[in-house]
Amino acid sequence: MLNFFFGTVAGGLIVGVLTIAAARQPEVQARLGLRPVLPPMTLAAAPKAPEPDCGRRQEAAPNGAAQEILFNRQRFWSVSP
Repeated sequence: MLNFFFGTVAGGLIVGVLTIAAARQPEVQARLGLRPVLPPMTLAAAPKAPEPDCGRRQEAAPNGAAQEILFNRQRFWSVSP
């Protein structure tokens, strides 16, 4: 008898949760008449802002021995936004 009671309570909870989850979907709301069917809206593409020219310097290729890029102090301190 106790198993029947627990099964009934668990089934009722599952049905309640699934009903609430389904009623939150727009398609189900339209089928139930809770909300009128609206055509899907599309967002207009926003114009892309031009990238500002920050006056970046073009570095020449290193002459002679290859510079170590990771620990080069000049490159480390000359970080531009």
